[in-house]
Amino acid sequence: MARQGQMKLNAFLHPTGHHVAAWRHPSAVADAGVNFDHYVELARTAERAKFDAVFLADSAAVRDRNIESASRTARYVVHFEPITLLSGIAAATRHIGLIATATTTYNEPFHIARKFASLDHISKGRAGWNLVTSSGEAEAANFGRDSHPAHADRYDRAREFARVVTGLWDSWEDDAFVRDKESGLYFEPSKQHVLNHRGPHFAVRGPLNVARAPQGRPVLVQAGSSEAGRELAAETAEVIFTAAQTLQEAQAFYTDVKGRLARYGRRPDHLKILPGVSPIIGRTTEEAEEKFAQLQELIHPAVGLSLLSQMLGGFDLSGFPLDGPLPDLPESNAAKSRQKLLVDLARREGFSIRQLYQWIAGARGHWAIRGTAKDIADQLEAWFEGDAADGFNVMPPTLPGGLDDFVDLVVPELRRRKLFRGEYEGRTLRENLGLPYPHHPAASVGHRTAAVG
Repeated sequence: MARQGQMKLNAFLHPTGHHVAAWRHPSAVADAGVNFDHYVELARTAERAKFDAVFLADSAAVRDRNIESASRTARYVVHFEPITLLSGIAAATRHIGLIATATTTYNEPFHIARKFASLDHISKGRAGWNLVTSSGEAEAANFGRDSHPAHADRYDRAREFARVVTGLWDSWEDDAFVRDKESGLYFEPSKQHVLNHRGPHFAVRGPLNVARAPQGRPVLVQAGSSEAGRELAAETAEVIFTAAQTLQEAQAFYTDVKGRLARYGRRPDHLKILPGVSPIIGRTTEEAEEKFAQLQELIHPAVGLSLLSQMLGGFDLSGFPLDGPLPDLPESNAAKSRQKLLVDLARREGFSIRQLYQWIAGARGHWAIRGTAKDIADQLEAWFEGDAADGFNVMPPTLPGGLDDFVDLVVPELRRRKLFRGEYEGRTLRENLGLPYPHHPAASVGHRTAAVG
């Protein structure tokens, strides 16, 4: 039986595209990381196609400490702070959601609650927070540490962090601010709620000095796929970005995480699971293969090896032969789920170190596919109809061309199959994603009607 509803699509915007050599492509905007007009045009392209949101990753460091490889890549060298950037994009767009990454490892809850509530007001209800724990070891040195806290400790902090942020977002009831000039009453005192949180990691009094957000709370997004990440997502997330290579892997993840929701009093449709997909699209199969080959030829070996080392948890592979097998590695304290995915892949496919970095160059372990618009739509439909995804985090290999190809070629094919919207269903990101409005805990039932797409 055909699945009910339509898929959700986010545009994951890496400045020049997700392929590690994208900045060297002839059509690339070489200074994209600090080019505001470039980002505005990308957001408008995604909005024209009726994407749910644009999404920005982040790193609070120049990730590659090796100056030789760092000097040959545009990844996480110089780029805008995402909340600042999305605040500017909010003024240049009207409908598309705006999701920014902010780590719980090197931030404080009050800062994050205030910034995202402000973005939600600026955008009139289009903000989303991608909650992550930092995985790049280079970040630790920028915040007075020699290394990250242990993986389990980072997730314990993240869980409490999320509770504090959502509590601060409920500092005021929806109609607390009466602003009655005649009586002189600015807000109703009974509708202010002081958090007074005190826990293992945080002591936060509150209240937040921003009114309750237009969509109640900004949409909470999460990206971890480890055991701790899955449990945190089941408890707190409304959207989860994940990486999977096969339909079976994606189905297993989808079933597992959706199956955890009930113990937190949540329904399966309260969480949208969006695997990453990086499509190379041609008007013919041959054209798609040519585009792929062109990008692969642009990979500098130092960059490929550095990327692989980072994704394996920061382990130095420079002493091993590129055409030899991946060595046995100790368990990472950084990106556990991504390390396992890559090690399993290398063992299963018999990849050398060089073959493995070439394989991840396009999408860093996410699902990379290529073909015609029909080929791409066929595969997306199979995952969507097969209960492997509620939609996709689209990761164009190059920008702007990769996003243009998806919008101009694949989106019309998805619409022809009635798999994707022709118009936005609502005004806010929450409404367009089909997520319920989070009523204030102190408000009576029916205080405000949920607008669900």
